Amino acid sequence: MTALLGVYLGGAGAFLTVPVLAPAIGAELGLAASLAGFHTALVYAGTLVSAPFTGGLLPRFGGLRLCQLALVGIAAGIFLATFASPEFPLAANAALLAASAFICGMAHGPVTASGSHLLAPRTPPSRRGLIFSLKQCGVPAGSMLVAAVAPVVGVGFGWRAGAMTMAALALLLALLLQPLRAGLDADRLPPGTHPAGGAGGAVREAASALALLRQLPSLRALTFAGAAFGVAQFCFGSFFVAWQVSALGTPLAEAGLRMALAQAGGLVGRIAWGLVADRAGAVRVMAACGIGAALGTFALALAGPHWPGLLVTAVGLILGATAVGYNGVMLGEVARIAPPGRVGASTAALQTVFAFTQIIMPTAFSLLVGMTGGYAPGFALCGACAVIGVWCLRKRAA
Repeated sequence: MTALLGVYLGGAGAFLTVPVLAPAIGAELGLAASLAGFHTALVYAGTLVSAPFTGGLLPRFGGLRLCQLALVGIAAGIFLATFASPEFPLAANAALLAASAFICGMAHGPVTASGSHLLAPRTPPSRRGLIFSLKQCGVPAGSMLVAAVAPVVGVGFGWRAGAMTMAALALLLALLLQPLRAGLDADRLPPGTHPAGGAGGAVREAASALALLRQLPSLRALTFAGAAFGVAQFCFGSFFVAWQVSALGTPLAEAGLRMALAQAGGLVGRIAWGLVADRAGAVRVMAACGIGAALGTFALALAGPHWPGLLVTAVGLILGATAVGYNGVMLGEVARIAPPGRVGASTAALQTVFAFTQIIMPTAFSLLVGMTGGYAPGFALCGACAVIGVWCLRKRAA
């Protein structure tokens, strides 16, 4: 459990490092901070490339080794972003930041399925919701760390220093995991052997994982609901800081602190929802989170400079607890309904649809900001997606 918390702690940098530094990056390079949505989309484009193959890679490398490789790749992707410079043409800087996001996404692709693969056989069924939620606590904890540290370092020493701090953390965590590798990856194939079928087998395994969505209506409904909730989760993560700076006139460090507090709400929410899910059921808990995410994002759509900072912080906490807090319960439910021995494949299938959705919707959010000059339509779109997710869960319950 501690190992997986560390992986998610470092992995959060793949998604949030550039978005929370976007106002500073944009000011130096002449890029709009609202383009953070394209960063999220490109991260998930990379995830979409690698995630479906996780099921085939797990027998060869083991879940923990894949997590270590992911952290190294995330560090490399974040570091690449620091090469952007005002001395380069705008197109060159955009290409560097795009490549950074895509590499981070490819590296992050195997993390979720690898974590479920490691945890599922070690989790008592009666505590599945809580244990998977505790595992996922590394995501808001890592996001909280990025949101609190990167802007402060960025203000004091420049945004590149903030980015390199997050890259160094990912590398350090990858190194600290090494002593645990032998025990946690004991189920991998012996060195020198390869999964049956080689590369072709990996492709077939990826296709087999995606086929589970067709074969299992319960997994399909849960996947669509999770993807819909993910729109609120990742658009909130991508735009909450930039929105405060540009629409409310909030200083970058203060906006980052509010994001950190929101992620703290996600940390508490994941633990609390996990406890409730083990008693009331995962579907009910996810529906409650979806309703909270809808209300929170609709509130941000109505917010403006006249809103007191305390109210903005409160809405952020609500979104942290709901739009961020549902994830562990969802993955625990996937582990419950997955066919025997297919937890990793089922999680990879969900993650593929999740990634595809996050390519489209944060991009749509950025385009809406560009077309309307404000963030309200984008946050309203997030609320509508959360409502759709709740409807999908009703189909799952039926």
